[in-house]
This record gives sequence, structure tokens and C-alpha cells, in this order.
Amino acid sequence: MSAEAILSFEPAIRLGAFLGVFVVMALWESLVPQRTRTLPRSFRWLNNLGLLVVGNLALRAALPLLAVGTAVIAHDKGWGLFNVLETPLWASTAASVILLDLAIYFQHVVFHKVPALWVLHRVHHSDTNLDVSTALRFHPFEIILSLIVKMAIIMLLGAPPLGVLIFEILLNATAMFNHANVKLPRPVDAILRGIIVTPDMHAVHHSIEQRESNSNFGFNLSVWDRLFGTYLEAPANGNAGLIIGLRVFRSARDNRLDRLLLQPFRRQPEQAENSAPTTPPIA
Repeated sequence: MSAEAILSFEPAIRLGAFLGVFVVMALWESLVPQRTRTLPRSFRWLNNLGLLVVGNLALRAALPLLAVGTAVIAHDKGWGLFNVLETPLWASTAASVILLDLAIYFQHVVFHKVPALWVLHRVHHSDTNLDVSTALRFHPFEIILSLIVKMAIIMLLGAPPLGVLIFEILLNATAMFNHANVKLPRPVDAILRGIIVTPDMHAVHHSIEQRESNSNFGFNLSVWDRLFGTYLEAPANGNAGLIIGLRVFRSARDNRLDRLLLQPFRRQPEQAENSAPTTPPIA
């Protein structure tokens, strides 16, 4: 498929993949949930999906050219490492998927370590429940910054449009999978997490305990956490004792769309309504 054809069909391909994975994971977590919800699903979905809509509108307004479009330009202009080296398509596609995943891992670590970036990323972590909709809960400013970083890496690599499209679909699908509130049999989880990030592995990253939330940064491949020493197998209190979210921004009101959009600019949350629980909810 040519670069132009990929760009032409990209919206339909990505939307179809997104809807398919979202529906499957939503049904799965309805049938076999890992944790009990503390807020109504309809309320959380309305606000988390609302944040996604606002973020995409902001993205289109600020950066009309998205990731695959950037790859098409790099391909046409001959920019980037793989274009200069005239790397075979199969090799540059595979390498691009892997290297872009590595870049997202490092970007995620940076968003946790740099205070000015953390106040944006904490919107994602302030979800007190964890399900497929959490994968879509990112502040618009974080979405824009993330795309700028991604576009720069695509340009430097000369990543082929096909590789970028595959990566975008994989990243979106695996993020919905590993945020989903689903229970996997332990043997299955153990096998899968040797390759990809599983829901139990990523749930540790959403722990209220900072030592645990500063681990398991991967979204797709699990190798990066093992390679760079950020892997944590399980929370200290086990999955049954895992409390999701932050010690602040815990009220239902904090999960409203307007509060999520303003959260990065709030320095002193109302502590009375944001006290952290000491035990998880009981089913």
C-alpha cells in the first residue's frame, strides 16, 4: 500500500480498530471484572470520553498534521535515518514500531519526573477506578505535547507510514487492554506479561502508593520496564488490596469534565473532599 493510500484510509482503519477493541474490552470487563467500581460506569465514561473529544478537537486545531501524515511527508522528502539508509520496508516498519514504543516508554517516565509535565499527566492518574475508558483519559495539553514529541521522532527515524499506522493501532489497542478492569488467570497473565503489558501489570502503575506508581511505565511491550529497572511484579498489598488513583482529587466532583480540564491549574485541592481511603472497596 502506498504512502498516499495509507494516509487516505487511516481514519477509517484507526476508527474501526478503536471501536472494535473498545467494545470487546467493555464487554469483557462487564463479565469478568477484577475490581469493584466506586463510581457509576456511565458517569465516568461520560466524562472520560468527553475529555477524549475535547482533546481530539484541540489536537486538530493545534496540529492538523498527525503522526501518519508526518511519516508521509518524511517519506516524500527523504528525511530521517531509514530513508537516508534506504532500509527495506519490512525492516524499517518493524524497527519503527519497536523504537516508537521505546520512545513512548521514556516519554511516560519524563511525564512522571518533571513537575510541569506531571500536573498534566496526573489527570490520567486521578481516575479512582480503572477500566477501558481510563486509556482515553488524558488532558488535551498532554495529548498535544505527546504528538509533538512523536512527530519529531518519526521525522528523525524516517519511519514509514505503514509502520507508524501499525504502531498507532497497537498503542491504542494495548492501552485499552491493559487499562481494562478484567481478570486474567495467573498462568495466562504470566505468559502474556513476558511480551506485552497486562492489566494486572499496569494496574500497579495506577496505585495510590507513589513507589508503585513510579513503576511499570510501558504501554505495549513489557521489556522496557525489565530492561531499565522499573518493573514491579505486584503491589505490596496484592491486587485485592490495590487502591487506584491519587491521594488527592478523589471525589466524584473531581471526575467531572470541567474539573479534569482545570485540574492542572489547581494547586491546593480541597483536602476535606479528597481524603484518600486506607482500604479498597468491598464487593
